[in-house]
Amino acid sequence: MSASSDVLIAPHAEEDPHGGLGPIQGGINTALLGMLLFIGSELMFFAGLFAAYFNARAAAPAWPPVGVDFINAVPLPLIVTGILITSSLTMQIAVWRIRKGDRRGMNRALTLTLILGIVFLFLQLYDYNELVTEHGFGINSGVYGTLFYTLTGFHGAHVFGGVVGMTVILLRGVAGQFSARHHVAVEAVSAYWHFVDVVWIGLFTTIYLLK
Repeated sequence: MSASSDVLIAPHAEEDPHGGLGPIQGGINTALLGMLLFIGSELMFFAGLFAAYFNARAAAPAWPPVGVDFINAVPLPLIVTGILITSSLTMQIAVWRIRKGDRRGMNRALTLTLILGIVFLFLQLYDYNELVTEHGFGINSGVYGTLFYTLTGFHGAHVFGGVVGMTVILLRGVAGQFSARHHVAVEAVSAYWHFVDVVWIGLFTTIYLLK
């Protein structure tokens, strides 16, 4: 059995003081299962938002509407996309390091991921400010403005949730609460962060590239 499988499967159910609740006997860890179910529900949520976007696009005579040509993929949206993709890589590095029992390596990778997530949020807020102040483009700017801010805003809220989760995990890691065998909380937060990254790639492609 591989080291990664040991994280999810264990012969006995027990309370793990380092990584959260122990797994059900012979099954997947309950904490990780809860995160996967939550991600599944969020996937349905974003699927609904994407469906609303494409429905409005199909019904509109012109898309994007005339006068919003300032919504483009460069430079800032492209930069934040690169930042988020990089953060997904560093998050996975953190998982790889703790699987090998390297808590210090995990903490370093988590710190870098946390910084990248915070930078993403600040750049998104900066972009919002520029769109409103320079172009007068707000959430009340027709159906396009509503969909743009709803999609990117809800994604930003999920990034913020991931930042909070990583902060908690990092603090626990600094306190020495994870090991090669007990780190399911790190795996759970990593799965959530990868989900956030994939959603953004979908948003970036839909809003900035498919015109």
